[in-house]
Amino acid sequence: MTVRVAVLGAGGVARRHVEVLSSLEGVEVVTVADPERARADTLADLAGARACSSVEEALDAGRPDAAYVCVPPFAHGDPERAVIARGLPMFVEKPVGTDLTVARELADLVAAAGLATATGYHWRCSDVLGEVRERLAAAPAYAASGYWLDKRPPVGWWAHTNRSGGQVVEQLTHVVDLARLLLGEVTEVYAAGVRVPASQPVRAHEGDRGDVDDATVATLRFAGGAVASLTATSLLDLKHRAALHLFSRGLVTEVDETGAAFVGADGRTEVTPTEDPKLVVDREFVEVVRGEREAASAPYAEALRSHAVAWSVAESARTGAPVRLDDVLAPAGVAG
Repeated sequence: MTVRVAVLGAGGVARRHVEVLSSLEGVEVVTVADPERARADTLADLAGARACSSVEEALDAGRPDAAYVCVPPFAHGDPERAVIARGLPMFVEKPVGTDLTVARELADLVAAAGLATATGYHWRCSDVLGEVRERLAAAPAYAASGYWLDKRPPVGWWAHTNRSGGQVVEQLTHVVDLARLLLGEVTEVYAAGVRVPASQPVRAHEGDRGDVDDATVATLRFAGGAVASLTATSLLDLKHRAALHLFSRGLVTEVDETGAAFVGADGRTEVTPTEDPKLVVDREFVEVVRGEREAASAPYAEALRSHAVAWSVAESARTGAPVRLDDVLAPAGVAG
């Protein structure tokens, strides 16, 4: 079976997916859509696909079997609704929105339609996680520290909370998702954020300072009893660290998208994945579309829960008050 794919969005992440999909046997990217037609033309040429100016054209003209939604955080909603209306399996890049309103609506629509989904939380696809889980089963983690210590991305929308959701929602969400996977569900978060004073000069590479926090620190409590601290900052000139470190009795487990390390009394052991998780996440989705795999590692419902935690961290930093996840994820009109 040749899987025909429509790609909605033509930015850098969409290009990565197109390159991977084009390398997979029996996969054809048939259309690429972007409101900036020149970008759609460029990516479509790379894939040997048809360039489109609208989501509707890409979904109808190409007769795809599945769709990739690779749009900026603020643009989620209409593309997914169009895909769901056509009953197509759907891959959605993270984050799945800037807030929870649209993401919850889309999750409900996906569930009602019974659609197969996958999302861009590719850290879940690293095969080192099997050994990580085995070691944590023998020595449970009671504390963790997560990090996304980086520079500001160059895209203009990133600096504005209403367009990116902020660094926690847009970047640290990978670490949040991994923490949920390894430690269980989060019950409560408390966070604080800080911005560089406006009186300090803007450095050349920072561009528009916008309104996002320059650093955020959060405390998370998990249903199983573990606690974690998360730190995010975009103050640096290069990416310093993006990782989750877990602390057990006699064991430190360090995990990032490049692999894992285990540190104990007998020294340090490092393991690396046998395949690039960024390739695996796309192959998994294709296998789901073909019916060769029951579900992807991170279907939309899972992405919603990780997004809810990241959004809650950002909300706590904004308000100064703790946020309970039961309240955030409760059905509309139901008190937590």
